[in-house]
Amino acid sequence: MIISNRKRAQGDLINDKIPFREMMVISVNGDKLGVLSKNAALEEARKLGLDLLVVSPNSDPVVARILDYGKHKYEQQKRAREQRKNQVVQELKSTRLSPVIDVGDFDTKVRQAVGWLKEGNKVKADMRFRGRQITRQSVGREVMNEFIAALSEYGEPASRPRLDGYTMSVVINPKK
Repeated sequence: MIISNRKRAQGDLINDKIPFREMMVISVNGDKLGVLSKNAALEEARKLGLDLLVVSPNSDPVVARILDYGKHKYEQQKRAREQRKNQVVQELKSTRLSPVIDVGDFDTKVRQAVGWLKEGNKVKADMRFRGRQITRQSVGREVMNEFIAALSEYGEPASRPRLDGYTMSVVINPKK
């Protein structure tokens, strides 16, 4: 039975799970041992009390490395944990404005949005036009531009405010 070098098994290909007949073998210290048969490579690894792991199954010839598999898996998990820890999750916080918003309410919305931007979250400001208010889009656009200007120290808009149906909206990204 001939197994293609392109075949990909589930999980890591290690020791007796390796389906390939020949492979380029790399030693513990990184030296190339050359292209060896599967049995010769396994024998080499067993002499050192280590494992044989296929690191590049799609190359021709397949590349395998002699290493301590337990230590290798531990290092991979450690790197994955470190990457998750350094990952910053950015949320999209939403606030709703009105074209006839009063000064006190406007200031409250600005303070709330500043807090979100300082935390590193995006802010989406929506303005809903009700009834005949849609005929006065310029008033709503002024309020939206004032809101953007009030937040300009902490964030910048991803694009200009857009009107979609009866709702005008803008997304403000935090400054780095």
